[in-house]
Amino acid sequence: MPSAVKGRGRGLVLSVPLLIFIMTSEARSTRLFCWLVTLIRYQTWLQLLWILLVGISPVSKAQQGTQPQSLKIEGDITLGGLFPVHSRGPAGVPCGEIKREKGIHRLEAMLYALDQINSDPDLLPNITLGARILDTCSRDTYALEQSLTFVQALIQKDNSDVRCSNGEPPIIPKPERVVAVIGASGSSVSIMVANVLRLFSIPQISYASTAPELSDKSRYEFFSRVVPPDSYQAQAMVDIVKAMGWNYVSTLASEGNYGESGVDAFLQISREAGGLCIAQSIRIPREPKPGEFEKIIKRLMETSNARGVIIFANEDDIKRVLQTAKKSNLTGHFLFVGSDSWGAKNSPIEDQEEVAEGAVTILPKRASIDGFDQYFTSRSLENNRRNIWFAEFWEDDFKCKLTRPGIKYDPGRRKCTGEERISRDSQYEQEGKVQFVIDAVYAMAHALHSMHMDLCPGSMGVCEKMDPVEGQMLLQYIHAVNFNGSAGTGVMFNENGDAPGRYDIFQYQMSNVSNPGYKVIGQWTNHLRLNVEEMQWSGGDRKIPESVCSFPCEPGQRKKMVKGVPCCWHCELCDGYQYQLDEFTCDLCPFNMRPFENRTDCRPTPIIKLEWSSPWAIIPVFLAILGILATTGVIVTFMRFNDTPIVRASGRELSYVLLTGIFLIYLITFLMIAEPSAAVCAFRRLLLGLGMCISYAAMLTKTNRIYRIFEQGKKSVTPPKFISPTSQLIITFILISVQFLGVFIWFAVMPPHAIIDYEEQKPPNPEFARGILKCDMSDLSLILCLSYSIVLMITCTVYAIKSRGVPETFNEAKPIGFTMYTTCIIWLAFVPIFFGTAQSTEKMFIQTTTLTVSMSLSATVSLGMLYIPKVYVIIFHPEQNVQKRKRSLKAVAQAATVSTHLSQKSNDKQNGESKIEPDRSQ
Repeated sequence: MPSAVKGRGRGLVLSVPLLIFIMTSEARSTRLFCWLVTLIRYQTWLQLLWILLVGISPVSKAQQGTQPQSLKIEGDITLGGLFPVHSRGPAGVPCGEIKREKGIHRLEAMLYALDQINSDPDLLPNITLGARILDTCSRDTYALEQSLTFVQALIQKDNSDVRCSNGEPPIIPKPERVVAVIGASGSSVSIMVANVLRLFSIPQISYASTAPELSDKSRYEFFSRVVPPDSYQAQAMVDIVKAMGWNYVSTLASEGNYGESGVDAFLQISREAGGLCIAQSIRIPREPKPGEFEKIIKRLMETSNARGVIIFANEDDIKRVLQTAKKSNLTGHFLFVGSDSWGAKNSPIEDQEEVAEGAVTILPKRASIDGFDQYFTSRSLENNRRNIWFAEFWEDDFKCKLTRPGIKYDPGRRKCTGEERISRDSQYEQEGKVQFVIDAVYAMAHALHSMHMDLCPGSMGVCEKMDPVEGQMLLQYIHAVNFNGSAGTGVMFNENGDAPGRYDIFQYQMSNVSNPGYKVIGQWTNHLRLNVEEMQWSGGDRKIPESVCSFPCEPGQRKKMVKGVPCCWHCELCDGYQYQLDEFTCDLCPFNMRPFENRTDCRPTPIIKLEWSSPWAIIPVFLAILGILATTGVIVTFMRFNDTPIVRASGRELSYVLLTGIFLIYLITFLMIAEPSAAVCAFRRLLLGLGMCISYAAMLTKTNRIYRIFEQGKKSVTPPKFISPTSQLIITFILISVQFLGVFIWFAVMPPHAIIDYEEQKPPNPEFARGILKCDMSDLSLILCLSYSIVLMITCTVYAIKSRGVPETFNEAKPIGFTMYTTCIIWLAFVPIFFGTAQSTEKMFIQTTTLTVSMSLSATVSLGMLYIPKVYVIIFHPEQNVQKRKRSLKAVAQAATVSTHLSQKSNDKQNGESKIEPDRSQ
């Protein structure tokens, strides 16, 4: 081509007519508009316009003098290739240092695959695949500029104003037509390039881009990939987190499509799955400021319980996170779950192994390709001149310096001899994505082969129907491929152009292993298979550490959820008589049950009753036995000496009635202590008030008789009515019948039965709760049962007070009076003791003992004051048990009147030294 070129189109790649060409089609204008919108989002549209109008960007032009632009391999059909041969450069410089594994290994994998395909007689026979491979420098904007090379052949250029110095039009070689592109690596790069390639219907197969966004066929319909998208990876990571029992984790994402879309997919899947909460979701800036990673670690520690950290980040960010954690003395605290950008790489954890120990990482299922190892380790400067970046790789790999034209020799580095050998003189390990690069190239080859078989049957080489290759048709063949890849696994695409999800799960282990490094601990192919027993953590611990917001509640505690955070809760004890119904609810035990000590369920409340062996029963029973023996002795004595003067003078008929009442009072003690049943309860109701009623009815009748006799004697000599023994008995039985009537009405209204009272002894501590077996007699009904007897007792006391003027030697007035006074004192003491123990846990025992003892004491008082003196005289002084001189009723009344007057005048003289016996026959 002549050296001198005229016109303003020097170096022209695209021209203004291109814009007119694009805008002629409504479809193309729509695509261009979408493309420009995307470019505006990445703030590169001005630079793109510069490229379109001038032909090359200033950055690219500056770069031309420092880095080779592309690798060209001739062929019948040309495939494009995008690889991160160099890392991202510092500010103002597109490219940085060479990337040995992710760059050269992957690039050589494509070259290896092309060699294999071109030498295969059964795959694309008589057709040679060529390549145009570009360096993306790990930067999306730079990759966009480079990818315009792929579309040059599709653009009609206007060279009408370009002339050589001799006036002839220039001879411009036609650029090769790229039918499809292999790449790119990073998701952000693939997204940027895909926006350009879709405008020109150029299919694209990526070997490493996993952003879920690329599955959107409405925007990236010409994009496919042989690696599963991050949505599968995110699902696998959610399954891993749940398998380890974690429910509270944080996320870290590098700014950009890969990191942010990966975390977004993880968050969405975790929300849909439920049971997993995100403590912190932190984004690492694309250009971190000083101290940025210290802030990130500090934020993570704000929720220190969230030890699990899900990380979608590039290698540099991962390394700096580990460095900062180590610097902050947090080695062993964080439990990392890394995406495929971490995978099984050593570079992110170099010098940070202690912090990374236990990290669980994920990587698309892969295998080491032995054929590639043989191919790559045999590469040298002599046999690999087609790779324009190989010399730079050689220098970096062997830490030496080649002598090249225009490059000043560095005396500080040794000179390369060219005799070095990969793997022998340098460390070599096949890069993880090599398999997928080979599979991507083979997928494209199989699609072209199927297309050739359909369009060019029997034709040798490329026929007219495939010249040029129509992109939309090729895309359909790509989606239809299905073959076994380089690792023996199937290569296919779903409706979104994605490969099926197949992952290996690794854990970085240091302790208790001979060779520290990544160990395969499971797989994920639509579901998780994790060998938990093979996992180990910091210090060699086999127990899975916890990463939870709240620890499980103890048995008997319910969860009180924290509003808005479903994985966080407070534990509240089920108190009182509650038990744990479920993990969120406490419920009351049934009335007849109490909770277990751990409050996980209810158990029957123990049932108690007053036992005969209890101290509360022994004392009343002892008193009752003594009383019964004494009462029996009195009755026997009275019966034995029934016709003696003392027995006759005491009123034999009423005495036997009164003694019967006393006997029944003692007997009720045994009924009160006996085990409650319907029969026992019936006798309790009947006899509880009956014994006292009989006793006090007899005494009331006696005191009333005495009172009436002396009151009548003051007025006349005529005796009062109803003072005969028969009348006295009738009056007594009438009074007793009232008690019987009340009891039988009670029987009719409420038939007696035994109950178990669970409320009486139900203290705050359920361990002391007891059900009390007792008769259906409340405190009120018990008092009502005794109330009639109390009325008789009070009435008898009143008569005793009124009869206090009767001579001391007269009959039984004074003993009855003293009996009633003492009895009243006993029952006045009974009331506060009985009702004052209502809140005591020993209520039943105290009240039963108090009641029985009070009744026994009142009976003993009556027995002791009314009959024991008489029995004493009858047995020990029979000489006094003789008939005395009888006096008339009038004389008795007059003597009583005189005695009353004398007692009012003087307290030191008393009358009636001789005993006066009224005539009881009257």
